[in-house]
Parts: sequence; structure tokens; C-alpha cells
Amino acid sequence: MLCKEIMQVIEATYPTTAALDFDNVGLLAGRAGKEVNRVYLALDATDAVIDRALEEGADMLITHHPLIFSPLKKINDEDFISRRILKLIRSDISYYAMHTNYDVLGMAELSEKILGIKDTEVLDETMEDTEGNKEGIGRVGTLESPMTLEECCVYVKHKLNLGSIKVFGDMDKKVQRLAVSPGSGKTAIAAALKKGADVLVTGDIGHHDGIDAVEQGLSVIDAGHYGTEYIFIDDMKRFLNEKLPVLEVMTEPVIHPFQVI
Repeated sequence: MLCKEIMQVIEATYPTTAALDFDNVGLLAGRAGKEVNRVYLALDATDAVIDRALEEGADMLITHHPLIFSPLKKINDEDFISRRILKLIRSDISYYAMHTNYDVLGMAELSEKILGIKDTEVLDETMEDTEGNKEGIGRVGTLESPMTLEECCVYVKHKLNLGSIKVFGDMDKKVQRLAVSPGSGKTAIAAALKKGADVLVTGDIGHHDGIDAVEQGLSVIDAGHYGTEYIFIDDMKRFLNEKLPVLEVMTEPVIHPFQVI
């Protein structure tokens, strides 16, 4: 089927209009009229990912994070982003990104299910759907039962299948109301405090962000940007297999971008 037909199916569930204003989503490189049989899914369009997509004979690459985020004034072989775009175009791979539109309409609910929180509400509202329901980034809800922050850390590691996490807060503190904001969650701290969360699960939390959150009564579990978002890959594979079984869908293996030694 054609790339533009795949885009139509994706955007029926994850419309680009749901993306936040700063974002860049949709077909970022290549041909909408490209005949597609094989799709490769990944979180980021790195050199290694593009090479693997080529090795697998992919016709289309779909990532969560957009390769082109800031405006580009030149496309040449002197810049690493440009070189990736050139490789995709030379190889006739159509490249599509679905970032905050998926965060709002997919990642938030998926994270809620994985972490097993109940009676949830949107953490940071960004839009209303056609039926007037609020949608947005992240979720906040209640864990099945209270636990210490230390127990919550073990729980989150298990649910997200992570080897390590970073935590800010008193490990003996009891927590039950949990907020989750996958990806970079510095801006989610204020929303989590407003919604009365005991603990926030997110990524990319700096020193001052973490200690300031604790001072205001919010514990923070930094499970990593990748650690909270790699779930996109399997979820989109399930989506494409269900909606477009004619396609062969291949996925980037889970490879965390850094190691803790």
C-alpha cells in the first residue's frame, strides 16, 4: 500500500492536530506516494536505526521523536542530521514521526495501564476531543494500595523492565497517588503538585528540579526519557498489525542509550 494510505490510517487515531504547537510531526522526508510493504519502528532516527532499517529492506521508517525538530536551512553532507535525511531520501525510505500527538492520544493511556493506576485523570490537559473529553500529556491516578517510596521504585522498575532508576525523596514516605509523564518531565512537576500527586514518574529530571519538587512535597522517580517511552515501539507494532495486517512490521530492539556503572 502507499505511504499516504498508511498515514491516513495512523492519523485517523493520532491526528497531527493533537500535537503541541512546538512539535514537528508527520511525513518529514520521502515520498507520500511510495509503495510500502515493510515498516521499521523505532524511538529515534539515529544512524544505527536508519542502517538497520536499510538492512531489513524497510520502505518506511516510523519514529516517536522527530529527526527534524529545529528548522534546517541547509541539507548537505556536512551536518549529521542532514546526512541522515540524505541517506533516507537516497534509499527511498519514507520517514514519518509521531511525537506529541501520540503522547496525548496514546502514550498517556498506555503508561497508565502499564503502571496499574486507577481512577485516573489527565495530568496536563492540552486539548478536547470531538466528544468534549479532555486529553493531554500524562496521567495521575491511584495505586492499588499504599507503598513506601522505596517499594514504589521497585514496582516501577519491574513494570517498565528497567535496570536502574533515579529517585528524589524520602524512601520511607508512603505514596499512593501517582502521576506519570513519559519523556522529559521537568514541566510536569507543577501539574503533578496541582493534582495532589505523592510521586511523579518521568524522565530527564535535573538536580534542582528534583530537590525543589521534594521541598514542595512531591517525590520524583526519574525512570529515564528512553525508559518511559520505549513502550511506543511495541504499542505501534500492535496498532499496525491490527489495522494494516498486509504490512510487515519490524521493530528496533530495546537498547538503552546509556549505561550506569
